[in-house]
Amino acid sequence: MKVTEHIAQATKPFFSLEVLPPLKGESIDNLFKHIDPLMEFKPPFIDVTYHREEFVYKKRENGLLEKTSIRKRPGTVGICAAIKHRYDVDTVPHIICGGFTKEETENALIDLNFLGITNVLVLRGDPIKSEPCFVPEPNGHHYAVDLIKQVVNMNHGRYLASEQENVFPTDFCIGAAGYPEKHFEAPNKKADLRYLKQKIDSGANYIVTQMFFDNQKYFDFVETCRNEGINVPIIPGLKPIATKKQLNLIPHRFHVDLPEELILEVVKCKDNEQVKQLGIEWCIQQSKELQKAGIPVLHYYSMGKSDNIKAIASQVF
Repeated sequence: MKVTEHIAQATKPFFSLEVLPPLKGESIDNLFKHIDPLMEFKPPFIDVTYHREEFVYKKRENGLLEKTSIRKRPGTVGICAAIKHRYDVDTVPHIICGGFTKEETENALIDLNFLGITNVLVLRGDPIKSEPCFVPEPNGHHYAVDLIKQVVNMNHGRYLASEQENVFPTDFCIGAAGYPEKHFEAPNKKADLRYLKQKIDSGANYIVTQMFFDNQKYFDFVETCRNEGINVPIIPGLKPIATKKQLNLIPHRFHVDLPEELILEVVKCKDNEQVKQLGIEWCIQQSKELQKAGIPVLHYYSMGKSDNIKAIASQVF
């Protein structure tokens, strides 16, 4: 089923989550151990992220620099197929611009279509650490909206090789990212909203938000979207804070603000175990308030951890 169909047919709020693929060389059992404890909450779909290769330049004996891959996660196609097979749930692979040509993207989408995976979350992706800003692959997409258009074209049976005959149209439900506090590269909120509207007008069917820790920012974002004619479902993304270091890491990495009340409570904590419990309690209150407002699905960024997500879900669902 498509994400939008799950939302339309929901009779009560439901739980979904996002997982990280294992690093190259790790067993998929590590991923299953993370998902297993959360299946009692019956998520109708699970998102699977994609992370580009990371490189360093090592100096060789002749003085030249050698580009070396140091970090690689398996592609989402195989991971999504494995999750779908093991748990009989829909999976949502993240499809990104970075690191892929248009042809490679088309091939990945064809594979997903063969596997019966009908949902994708389309993102530009982050620049790699060695680049000051995002650089697309040669013959790749620079913006998420262009990647969305490619998926829509395939849904209409239009492939890159226009001379192909008897092609089957795909049937992907397309998700896009939304930023209640603005994408960090957008010049202002109005411009960011305009870019989001372009993605919806180009064919995206729903929105998943960046994490936020103040529900009012989500409510304001939804209201602004509706006023601008963006009427697709907007799924809130939630993440519990777990360590004191995240007071600095989360704003730096994800470009979101933390509420002053949360910051002061974290500072009072004696250790990370107390921070973790505080994060669980804060996220439970966020979740209950969102449910009370009639939000049909809450989406949790698990970041490779399941115990705190399980503690939250057990009190909310």
